[in-house]
Amino acid sequence: MDIAHIRKLIKLIQSTDVTEIEITEGTETVRISRQGSVAVMPQAAPVYAAAAAAPVSAEVAGPAAESTAHQVKSPMVGTFYASSSPDADPFVSVGQKVKKGDTICIIEAMKMMNEIESEYDGVVEAVLTENATPVEYGQPIFVITPLG
Repeated sequence: MDIAHIRKLIKLIQSTDVTEIEITEGTETVRISRQGSVAVMPQAAPVYAAAAAAPVSAEVAGPAAESTAHQVKSPMVGTFYASSSPDADPFVSVGQKVKKGDTICIIEAMKMMNEIESEYDGVVEAVLTENATPVEYGQPIFVITPLG
């Protein structure tokens, strides 16, 4: 399930009286709740987290939710870019190993291109933001599991 689909579900929750929704596609389950609680589901699935208004949260629960994975959050408000140019490959992709100091994305803020670097050695578990989309301060943009 891609992050765009999850964001649409969050907007649905925010714009209606519905307080909780759970969607399953194959082995992935997403539960979005206004209460901010997340239930642990018994099936294996990757972790996805979607940024939204404060009381709404979204995560795919499973064994990965209990791992040592860390969310990399946007250090500023701006526009997220996964690569250095529209024709270039992304800096990182899911499953890729990164080292401390590696550039993982660019956030454009006030016409300045700010390279965001990995804070530790690890493996990229999820990219939570689509290319060329706005991000807020503190919004999760990657999930990285530290190595050793």
